[in-house]
Amino acid sequence: EVQLVESGGGFAQPGGSLRLSCVASGFNFQSVDMTWIRQAPGKEIEWVSSIHSGGVAKYIDDSVKGRFAISRDNAKNTLFLQMNSLKSEDTATYYCVKGWGPYGTRGRGTQVTVSS
Repeated sequence: EVQLVESGGGFAQPGGSLRLSCVASGFNFQSVDMTWIRQAPGKEIEWVSSIHSGGVAKYIDDSVKGRFAISRDNAKNTLFLQMNSLKSEDTATYYCVKGWGPYGTRGRGTQVTVSS
């Protein structure tokens, strides 16, 4: 059974940082591309970033380019999203997704709230 468990969300002030983690199990993590998406209340899902199974090829949305960085530790079956220079518009529930793109199996998410 595929399981994805996100953590690391919480409250941050504008300009602050958070690091999200996603621990994967139930599949061969090191062979699978992975993705972060987010969804704010009342808004559509936003594709934030993806990373190739080998960790080299990456996609990052223009809205977070230069502020967010995706990475992975295949030895620990863990996906990361380092979020810096946070803005109020980054407030959302963040999900990790199995595969490249926003439509695969996802975890339950972790809430990120950016507010002063």
